[in-house]
Amino acid sequence: MSKNDELRAKSAEELQKELLALRRAQFGLRMQMATQSLTKNSEIDRVRKQIARVHTFMNEKKRAAK
Repeated sequence: MSKNDELRAKSAEELQKELLALRRAQFGLRMQMATQSLTKNSEIDRVRKQIARVHTFMNEKKRAAK
């Protein structure tokens, strides 16, 4: 099962929790970058794309509910 299928199967509340976890991860990565302890700069891009993916599925569920 791909990441998209896993996200599509989640409810709106689960997507909200996933978004919160990703935002916290993004914050942690930004702090690591500020203190120059970040070893993989690509992690920031990966988390940003995952946040965008979650937003997409949240909007998809909103439109389907209307």
